[in-house]
Amino acid sequence: MIDNKSRYLELVKQALLNQLYPEMEAAIFQLASTAYFNAPTTSDVLIKNLLGPARQDLCDELMKCKNDGGFLRATISDASGHESEVIPFRNFVYNSHTMTSRVRLDYLQKCMEQVIFDEVKGDFIEVGAWKGGVGIFMRGFLAVNGVIDRHVWVADSFDGPPIPMSSEDHAYDFSKSKFPCMAISLDAVKALFSRYDLLDEQVGFIEGRFKDSLPDAKIGQLALLRLDGSLYESTRDGLQALYGKLGVGGFVIVDDYFLASPCKEAVDEFIKAEKVNCHLMNIDDCAVCWRKG
Repeated sequence: MIDNKSRYLELVKQALLNQLYPEMEAAIFQLASTAYFNAPTTSDVLIKNLLGPARQDLCDELMKCKNDGGFLRATISDASGHESEVIPFRNFVYNSHTMTSRVRLDYLQKCMEQVIFDEVKGDFIEVGAWKGGVGIFMRGFLAVNGVIDRHVWVADSFDGPPIPMSSEDHAYDFSKSKFPCMAISLDAVKALFSRYDLLDEQVGFIEGRFKDSLPDAKIGQLALLRLDGSLYESTRDGLQALYGKLGVGGFVIVDDYFLASPCKEAVDEFIKAEKVNCHLMNIDDCAVCWRKG
């Protein structure tokens, strides 16, 4: 029998991933794809794509992407029924409250459960937050388990990823000039925490470029450090500023290790330079984790 704590955390995951209403997201995808291909568009096509039932295969594939973090691929038909090429689309993440996957949220939960079971002292931090979805899940986990002596920290520029400055990041420009949807303000993130009824004194926000904001952040010991900055510079700055605050037995999760080569390069360089004795564990095809020994 599933206990109420598990039911609550499951519901939070589904809400963050927008798995409660996949039909709506699939319908938006159909409409966006029609516009993308510049297909002949009539009012009937628009109504069918936006208001009609979404294709079941599209809903199923969308749910799979949200579970494993993959990319949505679909063949799109124009008004005459002609199928256009198959192209990769990221699951329509802007409708979700997190870009991570169900697999990674499940793994995060196991890490939080482990540090509490092992009594590893310290707070949880998400470095690179977007809408704050992972931080919301962290806070929800503490709340449902009655943990009152730990904080959740949410670190971000709250203005989108920075324009790449290092040579390693030159091909990875996710700044708001190119991806406006990546720039989520601090007020918007706080509002989302409030929507989940999880904005309180156990949540702290650290605003600014990581190289400027993290070294002087008033953070004590950490039990969990999650890095989701994607870029070389962001990952490097997060590790340099915070790894020393991670207690023995604490976890490091790097979300984009396999997805963005600059992120992997920064992690590998840090491990080598600091002589970190660790074993990288694959979470999925994107993320890795290690435990500080």
